[in-house]
Amino acid sequence: MSSSKFDIIVYGATGFTGQLVAEYLAERYKGDAGLKWAMAGRSKDKLASVRDAVGAPKDTPLIVADAGDPASLKTMVGQAKCVISTVGPYQLYGNELIAACVEAGTDYVDLCGEPIWMRQMIDKHETAAKASGARIVFSCGFDSVPFELGAFFVQEEAKRVFGAPALRVKGRVRNMRGTLSGGTAASAKATFDAVAKDLSLVAILNDPFALTPGFTGPKQPRGNRPAYEEDMQSWTAPFMMALINTRNVHRSNMLMGFPYGRDFIYDEMVLTGSGEKGEANAKLVMAANTEKTGPNAPKPGEGPSKEERENGLYDLLYVAIAPDGRQVRAAVKGDRDPGYGSTSKMISECAICLLRDTPDVPAGFWTPGAAMQHKLIKRLVDHAGLTFEVEK
Repeated sequence: MSSSKFDIIVYGATGFTGQLVAEYLAERYKGDAGLKWAMAGRSKDKLASVRDAVGAPKDTPLIVADAGDPASLKTMVGQAKCVISTVGPYQLYGNELIAACVEAGTDYVDLCGEPIWMRQMIDKHETAAKASGARIVFSCGFDSVPFELGAFFVQEEAKRVFGAPALRVKGRVRNMRGTLSGGTAASAKATFDAVAKDLSLVAILNDPFALTPGFTGPKQPRGNRPAYEEDMQSWTAPFMMALINTRNVHRSNMLMGFPYGRDFIYDEMVLTGSGEKGEANAKLVMAANTEKTGPNAPKPGEGPSKEERENGLYDLLYVAIAPDGRQVRAAVKGDRDPGYGSTSKMISECAICLLRDTPDVPAGFWTPGAAMQHKLIKRLVDHAGLTFEVEK
């Protein structure tokens, strides 16, 4: 890939999240002569407007490419070492781009939270990607980077304290302030629509090991109703993103050679507080989950204001539990709203980490945590406003 003109091409740069990615690269890597990047989308005029609006250099290259025009996608990926794709739902607009990257041996990162489509792409293209040299990395945003790396981080501490990884880890959302992205809502709707048309897909959607072809682990907590957890001293409610995050954590475990063990159990819930108020809050969270993917959900291209993004945050707790009941706890926190402000920084740093810090990661389909591990944690802490800390 050394002959590629660009290190990174931001595909979908005129969309809401794509604009934020372009803005982040323009600001964070201003003056970095070693990073050559370009913006791609369906309209050159719109690309030029976004380039000017986000403060990117006037000579930032603009590339016209359209999901409906496979030839344009092939031309685009042939110029790149890595493509950042923010064009979802990926099951509607991602097939040809994945095929083009796999054929060209071009690295690819996206924000996908669509487990059925991800499994289909793995089954269809894994062998060809390994042959061509392409590294395909799904889920490089809020789903599922903080969760996947949170499990990894707490397991590293568990090994230090317990002398072995924990077979049981809990991921718990303690606080989150921000807006569900329109893309996430659209992806959820597209997935449910696909399942309604083909009921055989229900089995994949409900399988905690949907993304670990050839491996099935132990029964996992369903996490589909409020419950009181004694060790948390809190009621918990279902977390709508657990459907993708838990699958990625299990895939990460498999890709790394099962460092968490083959009997690993992992789930995610939202902490809602103790007593009657905590129970009531848990029911409210359940109701809100339905609302977030209903007719009033944000549309793709819509998003919060800059002030809302900068006032957002998230605080995630990870609890590794030893067989004798001892616990190790760790926190992952982000300084922006999860769906946009933090996600745009995370996917950008994933692409740069893949190119600069982990060039020896083999070809194939990866999770970001399994591919980049400690190096990605360091980059996110140094540049993207995340923190990873052990808690006493």
